[in-house]
Amino acid sequence: MRARRVGSFQAITLSMTSRRRFLQHTSLLAGAIPVISTAEEKDVILCGATINMVEAPLKGRLYKTLKLGMVKIKSDSLTDRFKAAKAAGFGAIELSCPGNDIDEVKRAIAGSGLLVDGSVCAEHWEVRHTDPDPNIRAKALENLLGALRETKAVGGHSVLLVVGHGKDGPEEEIWDRSIENISKALPLAAELGVTILVENVWNHFCYDHEGDANQTADKFARYIDDFQSPFVGLQFDIGNHWKYGSTGDWIRTLGKRIYKLDVKGFDRAAKEGQGSFTKIGEGNIDFADVRAALTEINFYGWCAAEVAGGDEDRLKEVSDNMDRAFGLA
Repeated sequence: MRARRVGSFQAITLSMTSRRRFLQHTSLLAGAIPVISTAEEKDVILCGATINMVEAPLKGRLYKTLKLGMVKIKSDSLTDRFKAAKAAGFGAIELSCPGNDIDEVKRAIAGSGLLVDGSVCAEHWEVRHTDPDPNIRAKALENLLGALRETKAVGGHSVLLVVGHGKDGPEEEIWDRSIENISKALPLAAELGVTILVENVWNHFCYDHEGDANQTADKFARYIDDFQSPFVGLQFDIGNHWKYGSTGDWIRTLGKRIYKLDVKGFDRAAKEGQGSFTKIGEGNIDFADVRAALTEINFYGWCAAEVAGGDEDRLKEVSDNMDRAFGLA
């Protein structure tokens, strides 16, 4: 079968829910890599390389990034840390915002050629949008607004956010409280073109922390939908809720709400059945089903490693583990 050459956006079939989301992602992905949707053609030629869309459906569509805190080399230079991440095979890096020296970050980007694709909102675990104290919620909003501005200043397009914690009140109460507070940041998010991405974490919210492995992502989907904004989505963590449900099925349920990914491994059987996080690809997450689910929802974009970091060798190991888990090698 002949490979179909994709040479321009006019030749690309896209499955997106809005022109805004398409423009946001394609303008920021390295090389503006397209999503290819074809049921009849097995191979495509992309950037001069033939990609088998059956054997490696995510190759050319999923891009590797990591958290800055994972880069632990001998040099304290931010540029050197960026260079180390790029040499290991990553295409971008995520900062913790706000709190960075913008000029220093820009120098690191220029000196390394490594993009900043987004950020993680600082202090979001301690200063929460679900807190019953309005003064603390005001501080949480201030942090989020600062993260949006700083992320935009260094070329990023998303801010990862932990919305709060179930200990702050009944679920219905903290649900409404957090949506009300976070929604105050949406005008700025829209102005800057920076998306707020909720992460699914072990925060006793939208799932039963003492429950079994048969839970669904339905609550997460409803929570995101309640914002009624294209500037709120999910940075879905592959690994965080494998203990509580099927990762592939959660991806299918969340669908278009997933703008970006985090990834780690998890072993349900470890620690006498309590479970434990692992290196990417280790443990018992069904990565074959994860790949299938991501292909089914037509995902493309950044996937951030969120595991123990280290020196140059360890970063290369993480990058290689991602290649194997997602079929990118």
